[in-house]
Amino acid sequence: MNNCKIDENKDDCPCSFTSCGKHGVCCDCLRSHLSKKQLPACAFPPGTAATSERSMEEFVNLFQHKGGDWL
Repeated sequence: MNNCKIDENKDDCPCSFTSCGKHGVCCDCLRSHLSKKQLPACAFPPGTAATSERSMEEFVNLFQHKGGDWL
């Protein structure tokens, strides 16, 4: 049984790549980004989520400087 709330996820998703086939399908999005050693836009602060920088290194850098206040 599929309980994914794709429409609700799409409304809340901060990713600027709305044409992506994984937009709103969080499990597929996360799997895709992790396979590339990245994190999805929802792991980053709002201003950064609009960029294409998704590296784990950038996440750690932002977390160290902002303390994860956006989480």
